[in-house]
Amino acid sequence: MEILQLAALSADRLRRMMHRANARIFAPEVLATAQRAIEDVRARGDDALLAYTAQWDRVLLTRSQLVVAPEEVEAARTAVPGSLQAALVTAIDRARRFNERLKPSNWLEATEEGIAVGTQFSPLASAGVYVPSGKGRFPSTCITMLTPAVVAGVDDISVLLPPRADGTVDPGVLLACDLLGVRRIYRCNGVAGIAALTVGTETIAAVPAIVGPGNPYVVAVQLVAQTWGVRLLALLGPTEAMILADESADPRRLALDLVSEAEHGTDSAAILVTDSEPTARAVVGEVQDCLERLPDDRAHYAEAALTEYGGAVCARSIDEAIAFVNAYAPEHLQIATREPRKILPAIRHAGEILLGQDTPFAAGNYAIGVPAALPTGGSARSGSGVTVLSFLKASSIAELDATGLAKVRPIVEQLGTYEGFPAHVMSVVDR
Repeated sequence: MEILQLAALSADRLRRMMHRANARIFAPEVLATAQRAIEDVRARGDDALLAYTAQWDRVLLTRSQLVVAPEEVEAARTAVPGSLQAALVTAIDRARRFNERLKPSNWLEATEEGIAVGTQFSPLASAGVYVPSGKGRFPSTCITMLTPAVVAGVDDISVLLPPRADGTVDPGVLLACDLLGVRRIYRCNGVAGIAALTVGTETIAAVPAIVGPGNPYVVAVQLVAQTWGVRLLALLGPTEAMILADESADPRRLALDLVSEAEHGTDSAAILVTDSEPTARAVVGEVQDCLERLPDDRAHYAEAALTEYGGAVCARSIDEAIAFVNAYAPEHLQIATREPRKILPAIRHAGEILLGQDTPFAAGNYAIGVPAALPTGGSARSGSGVTVLSFLKASSIAELDATGLAKVRPIVEQLGTYEGFPAHVMSVVDR
């Protein structure tokens, strides 16, 4: 893990850190591949799903195996240990309570005599949720995306799972779906499956909205799906985590939290930002100890995430450090300073903000109930994590009585006349 001076960062290194692995998503050849996948699935339907799964996942499926059978879900209930089942139940409960608290209420009220306005929220008719499996097993990812959809009241939820090497799908994910009452589950290659959710096949129905994290090709096909009229609920690329720390932070805990996020994959990013170079130096040593305790594959992932797109960035002041955090707009941010709540108002752009060193990234990912499917690649500047709000849409409501109509008539006359819409004017004057 390299120590970098923020003020002396080369333009190339700064650009690489800012763009991180998400830059690959927007590469012309990746987007072109995504477009071809959608067109291929539209032309060949289920046959394309089977062909992509055979080519990229090395799994031969029959058409009937595209749908996960109820018997497989039943078997998952037996296969998953009771302790893990209890953990899933608790995680779902906390996520449900968070989203129920966040869910907005309908309202209609008089704002002045004769004029009433309001909003009515309704769930999406259907949605598609992609749960990856390439770098591990992710029932937690399933929970963080499905629970908000269930709380929103989406009636038709399609879950897409890539198959494991033996053609099965992870029982932990199946149990999470079962606990949430989601029964429509498909298995096939991720890129082709998202294409199917975009245009529909004989087996998989098209949906108006899609969400799910994945590699650049998985995210790119979701981006292209928008040109086919599908709503992308969040841009969820490779994991990225940032810790903002001062000299009061415990270097051991800083290292533990950085490595916990870095182990996701070689395309992840883990960055320490601090105004204390002694803290940065201490963390580097602790990180090495943590890496030595990991299995080889996870250590390889973590080392890459801490070097290729990560590192320890030293700022000249805490204000400069905060400015860098906001410019980076991380997916996950932990504030490890003496008084995190005093720093909080200065953070403008972050998918999630965890306050203090007793709030590790792992707790946010698994156990607190806050969203863990969060905007990546700087999209936290304009987007939010996946919550109940992601699966709702709003209809505005207005009601006038005769008094209200009389109040708005002069405005309609003036604007309608100026803009050249005589029928608009006539509709209020002649009534």
